[in-house]
Amino acid sequence: MWSRLQGRLRPVGCGVEELRRRRREREAELRIARREQQLVSKRLLRDDAPGEAEEGYVIGILGEAEIQQFLHLAKRGTEEKERQRALVRLRRGLQHPETQQTFIWLEGSMRTLVGLLTSSQALLQLEAARCLHELSHSEQSAVAEACLPATSYLLTYLSSHSSDFIELCLYTLGNLIVESEAVRRQLLPQGIVPALAACIHSPHLTVLEALGYALSQLLQAKEAPDMIIPSSFAGSSVLGSPLPQHMLRLLQPGPKLTLGLAVEFAWCLHYIICSQVNNTLLITHGALSTLGLLLLDVAGAVLRTEDAGLELVACPVLRCLSNLLTEAAAEAVEEQMQLGDERVMAALFILLQFFLQKQPSLLPEGLWLLNNLTANSPGFCTSLLSLDLIEPLLQLLPVSNVVSALVLTVLCNVAEKGPAYCQHLWPGPLLPSLLGMLALSDTEVVGQSLELLQLLFLYRPEAARAFLQESGLQALGRHEAAAQLQDRVHALQQTALHG
Repeated sequence: MWSRLQGRLRPVGCGVEELRRRRREREAELRIARREQQLVSKRLLRDDAPGEAEEGYVIGILGEAEIQQFLHLAKRGTEEKERQRALVRLRRGLQHPETQQTFIWLEGSMRTLVGLLTSSQALLQLEAARCLHELSHSEQSAVAEACLPATSYLLTYLSSHSSDFIELCLYTLGNLIVESEAVRRQLLPQGIVPALAACIHSPHLTVLEALGYALSQLLQAKEAPDMIIPSSFAGSSVLGSPLPQHMLRLLQPGPKLTLGLAVEFAWCLHYIICSQVNNTLLITHGALSTLGLLLLDVAGAVLRTEDAGLELVACPVLRCLSNLLTEAAAEAVEEQMQLGDERVMAALFILLQFFLQKQPSLLPEGLWLLNNLTANSPGFCTSLLSLDLIEPLLQLLPVSNVVSALVLTVLCNVAEKGPAYCQHLWPGPLLPSLLGMLALSDTEVVGQSLELLQLLFLYRPEAARAFLQESGLQALGRHEAAAQLQDRVHALQQTALHG
C-alpha cells in the first residue's frame, strides 16, 4: 500500500537546514517502494473448432463412468479421429468444476491423460494438452497439484516446432504456477527458468505474450525474492539468465511492440524491481532508458488514440520507473534517461490528464513518479516550471486526499530548491489553493500544506503578508481545530517576517 505518513504539528522557528533535514526524512519514507498484494489471475484459451457444437460436443457435467469411457476411447480407439473426438468431449466436460474434481480422484485418469500427452500423434497430444489446460484453470489447488505428473512434459514441449502448442503449454504452466507452491517446488529443479529463457527468442508474438504471462506468474510467488529471482543461482534464476536483457529489448518502442507484449513484460519487470534483489543490475542493462522511452511512447499513443487498454501498460511502467528512481542517484538517472527533462515531464502530464478523464484511481501512480523525479533533481523541477505545469498540478487537488498529499509533496520538492524556484510559485494560484487545503479534516493534507507554506515563507517572506491579507484566516474558522491551526500559521508568518 501507499506509505501513509502521519501528519503532525511540529515546533516552528527552524532554519533552512532544519527544513531540509525534515524534507529528507520525509522523502526517505515516501520514496520506499510499496508492497501491494499481487493480483493473481489465470488465462483460459478456448479455440474450439467451429463445428464442435453442431457435432454434439456441448457436454455437461461428467460422472466417473463417462470419464472412464472417454479415456478408454482416447487410448484404445481404432481410428485416430475417434480417439480425438473422445478427448474433445472430455475437454468440454472438464470445463465444469464438478467434472474436474471427479477426474482427479479417479484412479489412473491423470496417468492416462499424461500418456496421451506424450503420444506420437500430434492431434492427440494437442487435445490432451487442452484437457490439462482446462484443469489448470481450476481455482482448487488440489486440481493443480494433480497435474504435477505432466509438468516435466509441458516444459519439454516448450521446445516444440508448433507455436500454438508452445503457447498452450506456457499458459497452462502459468496457471499451475500461481495456484500451488508444490507445483513451483517441482518446476524449479526441472529447469523452468532456462526453459522460459529459451522461449524469449521465438519470432511469434503469441508465444512471447504467453511467455510474459507465465513468467509474471512465477515472479509473483512469495519465494521469488529468495529462490527464483536472485542472480546467485546462475542459470536457474531470472537475474542469472538472459531474460532481463531480452525483456528490456522487447520493451523498446517500435513497430514490433504490441500492447499485449508491453503489458506482460512491464509487469514482469515490476515484480523483479519490487523484490529489490538487484535493481542496480537492471539499471546497468539500461532499464531506466528503456522505460523512459516506453513512457514517451505510451503518452504519444494516448494522444493518437482512444484505446482504453493503454492504462494497463502505463501503470507498471510508472511503477517501475518510480521504484528504480529510489535506487539511483539523481545524476545517474538524468544521464541514463538521455531523453531531456521536458519530454519526460510533458509525457507524464499527458498521462495524468488521461488518468483524470479515464482512470482517476491511477493518478497516484503518476504523481508518485513525479515526486521521485523532482525530489533530488533541480532539472526536473525546472522543467515543471518552464512548461507552466503548476496550475494543471493544482487542478488535481480536489480529486482525493491521497492525490492532494502527493501534489503538495511535489510542490514542496520544488519549493525546497530555493528562492529562484519559489518565485514561480508566488504570485499565482498557489496560496488560494492552500487555503482550501487547510480547511480539510485530513491531517496529512493539512500538515503537508503547512510544510509548503513554511518553505514558501522562508524563501519569499512577502508571500506571508499576502497570505495574511488574502485569508484573514476566515477559512480556518470552519475547521474543528481552528485555534490550533491559527496559532500554527501565525507562527509560520512570524518566523518568515522576523526570523
